[in-house]
Parts: sequence; C-alpha cells; structure tokens
Amino acid sequence: MNTLVAEFRRLGLDPEDGEGFFRRAAAAPIHTLGPLGPAMAVAADFLKRRPNESAALFTHLFSPPDYTFPTPPASPAARLFALPPDDAVDRVSRLPDALLGDIVSRLPVKDAARTAALSRRWRGVWRSAPLVLVDADLFPAISAVSSVLAAHPGPFRCLHLTSSYTVEFHGLLTSWLQLLANKGIQELVLVNRRWPLDFALPATFFGMATLTRLYLGLWKLPCTVGLPRKTCFPNLRELELCNVIMESRDLDFILDRSPVLEILHIHGSLLKLRLRLVSQSLRRVALIVSFVEEIFVVDAPCLDQLIHSEVGTPGASCSRIKIGHAPKLGYLGFLNPRTHVLEFGNTIIKARTRVSPNTMVPSVVFLAMHVRFGVRNDLKMIPSFLRCFPNVEDLHIWVKPLALLLAFICTIMYC
Repeated sequence: MNTLVAEFRRLGLDPEDGEGFFRRAAAAPIHTLGPLGPAMAVAADFLKRRPNESAALFTHLFSPPDYTFPTPPASPAARLFALPPDDAVDRVSRLPDALLGDIVSRLPVKDAARTAALSRRWRGVWRSAPLVLVDADLFPAISAVSSVLAAHPGPFRCLHLTSSYTVEFHGLLTSWLQLLANKGIQELVLVNRRWPLDFALPATFFGMATLTRLYLGLWKLPCTVGLPRKTCFPNLRELELCNVIMESRDLDFILDRSPVLEILHIHGSLLKLRLRLVSQSLRRVALIVSFVEEIFVVDAPCLDQLIHSEVGTPGASCSRIKIGHAPKLGYLGFLNPRTHVLEFGNTIIKARTRVSPNTMVPSVVFLAMHVRFGVRNDLKMIPSFLRCFPNVEDLHIWVKPLALLLAFICTIMYC
C-alpha cells in the first residue's frame, strides 16, 4: 500500500474525502503528518483566519489549477478559415512532403488522422508527422492514447496527459513513457489527477532524451539513488514542477543532467528543498509558494531572473539566499526581511552590515520586497538589503496600510 495513503489512514483520515481529509489533517500535530506537515501547518493557520474557505485552499494546495497548464499547440476549438478556390485545383496537395507534415503536426490528433482519407497523396503524411496528442480531446481517453502511441511511429511533437482519472492510468503510464522514450517526444505535460498524490513516476521517465519542455503536476519524483550518471535530458530547455513531492537530491540529479536547461519553475513544493544552481544555461528560476531552506547560486553566468515567493513554514524558519557567481542577474524578488537570510560568500547581511564590493550585486536593476513596517527588526534590514543592490532602477514594495508606505518613504530618505 502506498506509504502516504497508509499514513493518512493511520491518522484516521480518508484519502478519498478531500475536504474532510483537509480539515482533519490541518488540525493534526505537525510531527505526525510526515511529508505533508509543512503544508498542513500553513493550512491550519489559514483555517483559523478563514474557516469557510477550506475547500478552496485544499484545491489550491493539491490540485494544480487549469490556468497553469501550458497551452497545447493545437486545439479542436480553433476556428478554421478557408475560401474555396475558383478553379477547384488542389494546390495544397502539391506542397512538399516536409511542409505537409508540418501542417499535419499542427492539427489535433483526430484531424491529423483524418487527413489520410483526403487522397492517396495524404495517406502516409500523418504517420510521418510529429503529432500533437491531448487526452482531453479524446474519449475514451485511456484507450485512445494507447492506440495512438502504439500506431504512430513517432516522434511526437507534444503530449498532454492532464484529464485521466481512471485506475488504468497509473498502470499504463510505464509503458506509455517507454514508448515515448523509444519514439521521441518534444513537449510533455503530465498531471496526476487521482490519488495517491505521491505516486512515483516510473524510472523510464529518465529515458526521454528528446524532451525540450516538461511540465509535471502532482507527482513524486522517482528515487535517483543508484541510477546511471549519464545525461538524462540533453535537450531539455524548460522544466516546470507543480505540487511535486521531491527530495533535494532528486531535483539536483535532474538539473545536473540537463545541460541546456534555461527555465526552471517550481510551484507548491510540499517538501523543504535545498536548491544548488550550477548551470551554464539557466536564465530564469522561479520558486512560487514553495518551502525552500536554501537557494545557493554557485555558478550561473546566464541567470537573469531569480524569484522566490515563499510560504510560511513551521517554527518561523528562514530561507537562505546565497549569491555566488551570477554576473547577469537583473531581476530579484521577493526578498522578505522576516523569512529571508541574504548571504554573499561568507558574509551574512544583517542590520547595519557594511557593504563592500564582495557584498554587492551591481547587475540587479529590478528588486521586489515584502515588508512589514510595523516590525522594527524588519525595518532595520531594509537599508542593508538596498545597499547590496546599488544600481536598482525599479523597486517594488509589498506593504499593506498607506501609513506604513509613508514610513517606508521616510526610511529611504534617511538611509
């Protein structure tokens, strides 16, 4: 039995009862909830303040919202415009094979398959074109996806698996990923829509060497201990992880084996992470509503944006942000004096810390901060933070009452 589900049941919680599970788990002692402890600590605090919004918060924590899904490159809802030719000559069929294949690869999979019935000229086109496969456009989705993956020789341009709620989904996933690894896949959007939430992806996940873009939602990364140390994703440029359960070592395993990765987004990480960035290609890193113990930018010469929008953690622990070699870093947010410890080399920035060339990042021109002006210790840290970024052009401050904003202006004037 899945360990997380077993733990829920040990606590007397029903994994199938979403809102009831949420309310009871949020009220349970933190140390008894294992990997969900931090998330439930936040949930408990939220429920105390907004007792009527439990269902909405449960959805936010454990169901990646539809608007965060990458948009498929083809949709059956798209409107088609075509004027009939005056001479009834089929000029499209005269186009080169490569161009016909490109046209078919931009169609929903049903329409792509139907092109084989147009004429003899089109019969083999769909089999040679990289297909776009979206399970939300198919019914029944499971059998249709299996049929297309088996029938088409590949490669696949894009595959979205976001709507499968049935038991068969987990059982077929290993064979599907193996087919994709063998036939080639460029973009993969894979969302777990059923319990258990910590269902681990099969190890075949690491065999998709042709991937350029990967989105994972509500999964658990497979354990990487003992796996070969060869490059897993030599072509991966964009990685987005939404509500994924993962250990720091497993995330490091993926990052270390993605030599051309440019964009890393992590949304709603349920376990505390220590993120170590050593990459010659990374340009943008964003960690949204995630538990992060440390972000250490060791060597990232192309890094332009670093964003960490934190969530409250049990025991009021802080996230450490260490800046090493990042000469192009221009956008940094959202620094919070209450929850962030800023460090340069061996120097931790504290109130009244004297700045030096080693504790400044002159490349930063956009800085975003969360500030509680009613807290004296937070107020003392603001000048120290600002002195570390002498060339800031855009400064964004999140603060509540207007009176406190005026206090901030006074603080800046007397820095």
